[in-house]
Amino acid sequence: MTGHPGTAPAAPGLQRRRVTVRGAVQGVGFRPFVYVLAGELGLAGHVANTVDGVVAEVEGSGTALADFCDRVARDAPPLAVVESVSHEAVAAVGETGFAITASRPGSTARTLVAPDTATCDRCLSELGDPADRRHRHPFISCTHCGPRFTIVTGLPYDRPQTTMAGFPMCPRCRDEYRDPADRRFHAQPIACHDCGPRLRLVTPDTGTARDGDADPMAEARRLLAEGAVVAVKGLGGYHLACDAGNPDSVRTLRRRKGRGDKPFALMVRDLAHAEALVHVDDAARRLLTGGRRPIVLLRRIQDTGRDIAADVAPGSADLGVMLPYTPVHHLLFGLPGDPPGPHALVMTSGNLAGEPVITDDGEALRRLAGLADAWLTHDRPIHVPCDDSVVRVLDGRELPVRRARGYAPLPVPLPLPVPPALAVGGDLKNAFCLGEGRRAWLSAHVGDMDDLATLTAFEGAERQLEEITGVRPTLLAADRHPGYRSRSWARRAAAGRPLITVQHHHAHIAAALAENGHDGGSPVIGVAFDGTGYGDDGAVWGGEVLLADYDGYRRFAHLRYVPLPGGDAAVRRPYRMALSHLRAAGLAWADDLPCTAACPPAELKTLAVQLERGLCCVPTSSMGRLFDAVSSLTGICHHARYEAQAAMELEAAAVRAGDTTGAYAFELTGGPGDPLTADPGPVLAAAVADLRSGAPVELIAARFHRAVVDLVRRLCAAARDRHGPDTVALSGGVFANALLGTACADTLRADGFTVLSHRLVPPNDGGLALGQLMVASRAAATRGAQDPLPRPAHDRTHPEED
Repeated sequence: MTGHPGTAPAAPGLQRRRVTVRGAVQGVGFRPFVYVLAGELGLAGHVANTVDGVVAEVEGSGTALADFCDRVARDAPPLAVVESVSHEAVAAVGETGFAITASRPGSTARTLVAPDTATCDRCLSELGDPADRRHRHPFISCTHCGPRFTIVTGLPYDRPQTTMAGFPMCPRCRDEYRDPADRRFHAQPIACHDCGPRLRLVTPDTGTARDGDADPMAEARRLLAEGAVVAVKGLGGYHLACDAGNPDSVRTLRRRKGRGDKPFALMVRDLAHAEALVHVDDAARRLLTGGRRPIVLLRRIQDTGRDIAADVAPGSADLGVMLPYTPVHHLLFGLPGDPPGPHALVMTSGNLAGEPVITDDGEALRRLAGLADAWLTHDRPIHVPCDDSVVRVLDGRELPVRRARGYAPLPVPLPLPVPPALAVGGDLKNAFCLGEGRRAWLSAHVGDMDDLATLTAFEGAERQLEEITGVRPTLLAADRHPGYRSRSWARRAAAGRPLITVQHHHAHIAAALAENGHDGGSPVIGVAFDGTGYGDDGAVWGGEVLLADYDGYRRFAHLRYVPLPGGDAAVRRPYRMALSHLRAAGLAWADDLPCTAACPPAELKTLAVQLERGLCCVPTSSMGRLFDAVSSLTGICHHARYEAQAAMELEAAAVRAGDTTGAYAFELTGGPGDPLTADPGPVLAAAVADLRSGAPVELIAARFHRAVVDLVRRLCAAARDRHGPDTVALSGGVFANALLGTACADTLRADGFTVLSHRLVPPNDGGLALGQLMVASRAAATRGAQDPLPRPAHDRTHPEED
């Protein structure tokens, strides 16, 4: 408690108001800001954190009170997100002075927790200042930066309800914490060298070396410079780090982690080093240097091989780059006068392939024992895991690819109110979503739901998000795929609550509508392109054009079905999809085609029989699988060692083509009453002809991309002509392809369409839960009402039937 207000007889004309500020207003220096603002305006009263937000009672003249209510939102601290300010008149009590009072707990949380935020410039200045008492302190922070979401254990947000509770403040930190004029006034993570937390370095040879005579940071920096792999504990989990310029180190980390060819993320010392590696425009510069500090996927500068090992991102047109966002990271690169170390570090999630990021220290020592040569760790617990966010720039704007640190748990505003509900997302790139009223809280990225560790992480994250949001779901939503583990979990957890399943691509389009504020009053043209989604007819959908709103959808058009031979085997071996598409197009499996040559002879014979008889060949309309097929047909990628590798490398080839001419064309068929079918046969035939004429694969890749753009344009024009909508929503993982997404949006806008694309949640399955939430909430509210769109009964969203 700060200040000592008292009471005196209320003076004539004295007024008093209770002001409630809602939003992300705890842990961001809001109470200190209110304290100072009240002092400037000569107001008495008090302010406290509550489960509803920040509540202040202020007393003074009417003019001063009006100024206070205006400035409390307008001049809020930089990390605050003010959603609303409400105030009501209360009786004046003659209070004198102003105080920050103890937080008031309650039964249901309704405030917002701030995300973790990168170290601010003032803290960085102190970190590098030998005269400052926090010089080289690895946990320096203030009210404007540092950990928030990953250390919160409950609300209201005060130190006892964070993982800093175990670190009593030293006298000097306590004085700063209590001083309204100090930048660390009521900064809950406040700490220094005297009161912790503390680093330690662990190696297999020496065991634990605590911060004492040896400097753990200097030793970790030395190990990295010598080629070691070091597990580094960050804000939301462990990273595995190595020198990105050392080919042997990068290959070692890739082999140990079983990473295949999947690109690694890079952390570079500063913006100048980033600009030497990738093309950085103004939008990317703001993302790299802002408080969120995501990994930004940027086009690489072609001659970066001198500085970055080739195995960092083989076959990719992009590098994923981020700048340091914690004091530990800045110290890893070294301060002036430190021995030189790497200028760029590989920073990949500290986990085994396919498992969630590790947060527990003991588990890190056990499970990363075969991957790391040393562990740079510390004794501040991580309460909830939170991976690095990944974004790219599309049309000069941010496009999330993985939404986590820096973004979670800030909510997405909704265009329509929803009941208390939980949507569990999908099984790939899982993120779940809680919603109530006009807010939806999307979880941080959880991962692929294919092992017990990820399911356990899902359950823990779901409990924590319920705790900090206060949402107690009365409705659950899941994907319609009968084999999804997320849906099975929802069925087990429902406990009598309604569970509504939502078709995969309908959820994608609904997510795009929701984040763009569309009220669902009229259907839109929804283009949903991805790799896999369970269709209403039991096929694997993924090349869909829907007429959709929150209530339902009609399938207007789709990519022609081809067999998916062997299911996941065809995903891992794109040459299978190429051969399946060639056969469907009536094109021979000639020996001169790269995809034919890539298939072992025995497998080629088996595949022919499999396709002939339809054995283990579910039909698919997947656009993602068509990208795979063309990637193998051109010889770019025959074996996918990580998700979407073939498509990403095909995009990279198209980017290398630059400005070229020509495009292929799909054939459209279908009667007035049936969905249009887009036949890729002519595209494949033209690509084969170009191959045989000696055309560069880059040119073929570029012409294929233009063919898909032209297909989107033609299908949307047909949908507008027949049914009237002039708004198009683009969603699904294929639209993480920046080349495709930009071209589609530009072309559609030129044709007079309003284009809705993703900016707040990923277009891939990481945003699926938001759409599930909206569709299921609408279905629960309007069950039994007449559907606004004529469509077959099986196309309607329906409750789960156990």
